[in-house]
Amino acid sequence: MELDGEGRAVVRPLLTDLYQVTMALGYWRAGRACEAAEFELFFRRCPFGGSFALAAGLRDCICFLRSFRLQDADVQFLASVLPPDTDPEFFEHLRALDCSGVTVRALPEGSLAFPGVPLLQVSGPLLLVQLLETPLLCLVSYASLVATNAARLRLIAGPDKRLLEMGLRRAQGPDGGFTASIYSYLGGFNSSSNTLSRQLRGVPVAGTLAHSFVTSFSGSEVPPDPMLAPASSEGPRVDLMASVNLWLKRVCIHLGLKVQEPHPGERAAFVAYALAFPRAFQGLLDSYSVRRSGLPNFLAVALALGELGYRAVGVRLDSGDLLQQAQEIRGIFRTVGAQFQVPWLESVPIAVSNNIDEKELARLAQKGSEVNIIGIGTSVVTCPKQPSMGCVYKLVSVGGQPRMKLTEDPEKQTLPGSKAAFRFLGSDGSFLLDLLQLAEEPPPKAGQELRVWPQGAQEPCTVKPAQVELLLRLCLQQGQLCEPLPSLEESRTFAQQSLSRLNPAHKQLQSPTVYPVALSEKLRALVDNLSAGGPL
Repeated sequence: MELDGEGRAVVRPLLTDLYQVTMALGYWRAGRACEAAEFELFFRRCPFGGSFALAAGLRDCICFLRSFRLQDADVQFLASVLPPDTDPEFFEHLRALDCSGVTVRALPEGSLAFPGVPLLQVSGPLLLVQLLETPLLCLVSYASLVATNAARLRLIAGPDKRLLEMGLRRAQGPDGGFTASIYSYLGGFNSSSNTLSRQLRGVPVAGTLAHSFVTSFSGSEVPPDPMLAPASSEGPRVDLMASVNLWLKRVCIHLGLKVQEPHPGERAAFVAYALAFPRAFQGLLDSYSVRRSGLPNFLAVALALGELGYRAVGVRLDSGDLLQQAQEIRGIFRTVGAQFQVPWLESVPIAVSNNIDEKELARLAQKGSEVNIIGIGTSVVTCPKQPSMGCVYKLVSVGGQPRMKLTEDPEKQTLPGSKAAFRFLGSDGSFLLDLLQLAEEPPPKAGQELRVWPQGAQEPCTVKPAQVELLLRLCLQQGQLCEPLPSLEESRTFAQQSLSRLNPAHKQLQSPTVYPVALSEKLRALVDNLSAGGPL
């Protein structure tokens, strides 16, 4: 995976489908390469059976467009796959291509998006903007899918549970893993296990230890330096293992265990980790037995650290009934904390992981759950409920004239013409509907009563918005960036704010109320006219 200095994926122009190149030759041969054209990138149905999506990938698209240039090696390769008698002037045209004539309007990153409303509008020379189709779809579709999936998981978890994305090893290759780490964070996750996402894009990272670390110890290991200074740096250094062994006896008596039951290798692993990270000690409890080994070993180390002024940061469970175990562990934390007068022990965070999907997440997030941190891998990065967003990139105008795809499948018909998009809001700031209209129409105004045609409806309806928001913002004009793009953190905040303004009926994950998208009367009339075969 090739990245630029800001951690954005560098997509090469030839990451495309061959038919984009064959069409380019066809346009050139027809003398139409430089005709003004406009395409729209959108989706037809919300993913996962929901009623919303989050728009993502815009920053990566802008990076791609601003660096778009076919290198000599690219052109030479294309010459090898196109007919040998292709006019050399075509290849010279390809060599000269860049996006200095391209204009892009887009939904801001993190916006709520709905079927038929463009995520991107791309205008420029016909040959060039056709060539951009596949890379733009590639950059937007998966990013938006993951962001939407993450937002759904956040809605299930509620605002208080911490969600950790840990799917890098389960992702479809390094590009997919890196993209998922970025856009799951945009969608509402708190952090990622992916260190590269932190280095290049600033995503908070988290991680401690695996079972391999625990099981690598037998208990016979002797740390080179078993001594640990107090957290305050005042007072003598203490032999941590010796202190842990003393605490283990007290813990085992309290739990009704024999001191020989907790696994010595696990305890040695915990001590080794605590010596390395005394301020960030977390115990992985299920390498052997949670109740008879992991928990008493953790408590012994945590209490020994506590005597020195350190506080353990948590425990993790990775198998079994996570909800039930978390409740039992919390109860033990409370009794041990009371027994040894260590009140902070009662609130030690409990983290869980183990192929957590939407159903299990809902169970872990229910009222009374003692789980604080939830690690999700496969279910967030592979989007198993719907592995593709289904975005499309369709021509809507050429030479200033509207174009419309007519097909036997009504769902696949496109909306013609260069358009503007607006979001109507109620007096409380909640979202009412999105309106698509022709770009030439005057923009709607707050308090103005309008007749609109909801998609799929047989009759128009009247709306009177209290507020009106312009949806598609000018990002790139003739190849120049119009304003600085928001940071990932800003886009994440915007996404959460947008979701908070969406009616709960549209946020339901099962059988949600469909969010309305409507056409202006003028756009509807154009659709009807072109569908009937009338003149442009």
